[in-house]
Amino acid sequence: MLASNYPLLDVFISTLYFVVFIFWIILVFHVMVDIFSSHDLSGPAKALWILFIFLLPLAGCLVYVLVRGGSMHERRVHAVQAQQKAFEDYIRAVANTKE
Repeated sequence: MLASNYPLLDVFISTLYFVVFIFWIILVFHVMVDIFSSHDLSGPAKALWILFIFLLPLAGCLVYVLVRGGSMHERRVHAVQAQQKAFEDYIRAVANTKE
């Protein structure tokens, strides 16, 4: 009986809104992580970005991605490379102690 009052297109639209909302939450999370892990931003600049994102969430995230999106990717690549190098160094150190 409930399904007759909620057509299939409304289910599709509701699901689409939910998925877009989840993607937006993921974007906010990645932007926040990037702001806090960015070494080229000063403390006041980080605070202003966070304030901007809290006051105007959608615009703040979109502006951040437009302004710092390229360097956001570069910082993430460098962090992953540093983690990989540290892991490989650890493996080499452990492998050398077994001999």
